[in-house]
Amino acid sequence: MTTSTAAGRAPLLAVRDLRVTSASGAVVAGLDLTVAPGETVAIVGESGSGKSMTVKALTGLLPEGVHATGRMDLPARDPGRLGPERGSAGLEIDLAAPGGAWREVRGSRIALLLQDPFTSLSPVHRCGEQIGWAISGAGRGERVARLLAEVGLPAEVAGKYPFQLSGGMRQRVAIAAGLAADPDLLIADEPTTALDVTTQHEVLELIARLQRERDMGLILITHDLRLARSRADRVMVMYAGRLIEEGPTARVLDAPAHPYTARLAACDPPLTHRLTVLPTIPGSVPRPWSVGAECAFAERCAFAIDACRTAEPLLVEVADDHRAACLRAGTVVPPVPAVSADTPDPRVAEPGETRDRGAATASPLLLSVEGAAKRFPGSAVPALDGVDLEIAAGEAVAVVGESGSGKTTLARCVVGLERADAGRITFHGSATGARRVQIVFQDPYSALNPGLTIGTSLAEALRAAGRPKSEVGELLELVGLPTAYARRRPRALSGGERQRVAIARALAPRADLLVCDESVSALDVSVQAQVLNLLADLRRRLGLTLLFITHDLAVARQIADRVYVMHHGRVVENGPVDSVLGAPAHEYTQRLLASIPAADQAD
Repeated sequence: MTTSTAAGRAPLLAVRDLRVTSASGAVVAGLDLTVAPGETVAIVGESGSGKSMTVKALTGLLPEGVHATGRMDLPARDPGRLGPERGSAGLEIDLAAPGGAWREVRGSRIALLLQDPFTSLSPVHRCGEQIGWAISGAGRGERVARLLAEVGLPAEVAGKYPFQLSGGMRQRVAIAAGLAADPDLLIADEPTTALDVTTQHEVLELIARLQRERDMGLILITHDLRLARSRADRVMVMYAGRLIEEGPTARVLDAPAHPYTARLAACDPPLTHRLTVLPTIPGSVPRPWSVGAECAFAERCAFAIDACRTAEPLLVEVADDHRAACLRAGTVVPPVPAVSADTPDPRVAEPGETRDRGAATASPLLLSVEGAAKRFPGSAVPALDGVDLEIAAGEAVAVVGESGSGKTTLARCVVGLERADAGRITFHGSATGARRVQIVFQDPYSALNPGLTIGTSLAEALRAAGRPKSEVGELLELVGLPTAYARRRPRALSGGERQRVAIARALAPRADLLVCDESVSALDVSVQAQVLNLLADLRRRLGLTLLFITHDLAVARQIADRVYVMHHGRVVENGPVDSVLGAPAHEYTQRLLASIPAADQAD
């Protein structure tokens, strides 16, 4: 959390009655927002809640056919903050203004940091050139070098292209480019979703330091409640285009007044203990324009009454500086689940117990990797350097580590998408062939053919496995989807539903081993919990074995029986997940755990 306090300070941004509409109807309905100098405001909620559309409206970047109304005030900048030449007059922006009116706002007053720096940076321009685009006058090269130093990068990075840098370095370049015009406010839209835990920590610490030094405001758009809890001063919770709760971070996330906030917080997987079943929120977020004069959350809420379906609740004060839009605000919201030695949670597994069937030590060996080695051309270090790994039938094994540690290369070698230079990968038992192993990728949208219906994609997988296409409905039911979804295309499904389809396709050949490569890292916390519970259920029903690649240690704690920690292509520690993550012996594992926000570790 930022050390600067916003108490009593005039806001540097004030948004009044922001409304975003598309041809279908309302996308964001009447949002008010203020940010003070040095303050961090987190906007959280599931996909479809309106977070990213809010960001685009505040920067004049709404897609064609989507329009905003409302007012945005940017008071005069303090000329003493960054020198006399940095002062400027206040601005009052009509959010419906055409694109040209935003030139005084974007970059110079508000900077936007996007989720994926590889796509936000131009691949055909050197990094220094892109940072310098916002710098005018003499001394551009010196200013670029100072900005690179400010974000912890050497001056020679200016001459490199984005593809020559790691993900963390690219994000630092994007931060430098965003800060080139000395903005008052930085909007970070899911800035660390694609980064491993240590790189995430470094980028967040960098943003926090720059925020303190520049007295900037920060709007943090995230679906990661752990991140919001550890970094934000205030939290705004959005649902179906509506602001449903806001207030100081600790108050909103530890003592929520709205049932949705409470359920969302409960879905966040704990790092310190394993739950037998992860809490979920039934159903999905409705389209904002489909919600009439009612509470948008009513259909998913266990506490809804008739009055919730006859009028949309207004934001009301439930405590000092804490507001919620709920007719029963604060009266029926269950506490966020906590665990103590005195009152153990019945959902917490006993030490050594798996969340599902798990694998006993007597289970036969299914997969063994012995001395696997792999070096890519032009790489100074090996991707795999003598890796040994074993998985028993019915077991779930997680492989964790930073980006570049070799965990994905190991998974691709196991599946057969890469060939190891040395070593042996053996599937034990009588069955042979490619059906023994299948993979579920991180992004289900890019893994599914957008031109084919779900039924056609699954039928192709069944045909390749020698099974009749009539079993498409059975596959959909197996992963908890209606058989009617066979007629839909991927774009008509939510992210969690698409991932369920990807899992169904991987199950078509009746694989013994399912390899999941960061398969929940891009999902909302509530959808992530649903997919993890689904995988646990499939293990129990099908005797499925899992190799789970992840950089999220809390997810590894929930899904795995054993964990392997990789660093620079080597396994540096392995053992039961409770032992490795509860009492790590290797300094690298200790560093991974130390990179997780303290607030998360204390949950």
